[in-house]
Amino acid sequence: MRQIISIQSQVVHGHVGNSAAAWPMQALGATVAVVPTTLLSNHPHYPTMRGRVLEADLVADLLRGVEERGLVENCAVLLTGYLGSVEVGQVVSAFVERALRRNPDIHCVCDPVIGDNGIGVFVAYGLPELIRDRLLPQARLATPNQFELEWLAKRPARNLEGIVAAIHEVRAGRSVDFAVTGCVLEDTPESQVETIVAEGDAVTRISAPRIPVRPCGTGDLFTGVLVAHRSAGLSLCASARLAVQAVSAVLTQTQIRQSGEMVITLDALTAKGEA
Repeated sequence: MRQIISIQSQVVHGHVGNSAAAWPMQALGATVAVVPTTLLSNHPHYPTMRGRVLEADLVADLLRGVEERGLVENCAVLLTGYLGSVEVGQVVSAFVERALRRNPDIHCVCDPVIGDNGIGVFVAYGLPELIRDRLLPQARLATPNQFELEWLAKRPARNLEGIVAAIHEVRAGRSVDFAVTGCVLEDTPESQVETIVAEGDAVTRISAPRIPVRPCGTGDLFTGVLVAHRSAGLSLCASARLAVQAVSAVLTQTQIRQSGEMVITLDALTAKGEA
């Protein structure tokens, strides 16, 4: 059984966090335990937003239930994304520590949701540091975007050498792989955007066409699709290529339908492109 525990935000309308990643992982054959860190009507890029970041004790209670149902022992991948508050982040980090003690074979994936180019840091004060100091050291794979990698490394990463140096800085001697999304480097063609995969010392560039739409949640979708394929036994590079192709197909459908939210379909998730 390909059990995934996914700890992220949840929205009623639109596709971010678990609302972008959970169904794609399930559609690609995984069993997913969906643990919300928020319950919101929509993401913040609307005139109004209802709901709230969940209380830390509620998230802790849900995670205790996950443990009581024996999901940790059967877990292949533990994915963390948007956390909402430092208090929730502390609860999640403590859960990851307990989970790794009970099942050291869990493949922890940290999507360090901190911010983005053109927006800057958009999470609660103190969360970036908690992600850097507590969740990343627990991970075997990290999936930051280019802005987040630069924030974590405290250095620019605008060419391949800069990306590699920033990854080395964040690794700090630990064995953790990276899939860095949304990369525009000095030599990236204007019509493209790249994902840089660093697996040990091997670095792979995966290009995709730049599609002129920018709905929220593309990074969450990418990580979900990557994790689903990785849990099925595919290599990191193969999983990343399929995730890039899926996101590209979703963005193409989103553009065609002129939707403000991602249009996620099974055909898009299983698209085979040239990436």
